[in-house]
Amino acid sequence: MSLAKKYIDGLKNAYELIEDEFRKKDYEDFKRLSQGATDSDIKKLLELYPNTPKTLIDLLQIVDGTYFRKYSGGTLTCFILGSDLEEYPYYLLSTKQIIKNKNEAFELYEEMLDDEHDELASIDEKIIQDSKKMNWLHFSDCSNNGGTSTLFIDFSPSEQGVYGQVIMFVHDPDEFEVIANSFDEYLEKIMLREYDFLNDDFLDDDD
Repeated sequence: MSLAKKYIDGLKNAYELIEDEFRKKDYEDFKRLSQGATDSDIKKLLELYPNTPKTLIDLLQIVDGTYFRKYSGGTLTCFILGSDLEEYPYYLLSTKQIIKNKNEAFELYEEMLDDEHDELASIDEKIIQDSKKMNWLHFSDCSNNGGTSTLFIDFSPSEQGVYGQVIMFVHDPDEFEVIANSFDEYLEKIMLREYDFLNDDFLDDDD
């Protein structure tokens, strides 16, 4: 069984334990609406990011996005990812959204990354501080539509970093942090934490 399939199976089990009615509905929508990405969209994604981790491709082939994603039966908005920020669950972007957002990181964070005095943001030493060389795949936005935190796979790390590491951007105060050395490690960490981003206490507050 692939890691992506194990992850989704564990996610479904975690959702089954939730008592929050709103998230129960999200979960029912997830089961009813979600479809995998088309071969054509996967091909386009790989043309843009040829080294996209296989596990991310596998995940997208199970569910092609949960971030206001329009499927044939309706629109899906469902949290299926997390991060080191316990208070924020995350959506998975679709293949089309990932492709559309190709230049977003550069446009949003150019000034922060090129700031040689590090006054605009705190930046992990594993992340290259040269926006012209950055090559990031934006795969996830947090629960407030990405305004507070976004997640990227980094194909242009610094000498201290690892190719394919996962970067978390957090706003106010602005910070870039490496939270896993690979996408596989990122999913495994969430599984080890037992999908704690679905914590009922937070979800009740969120609604």
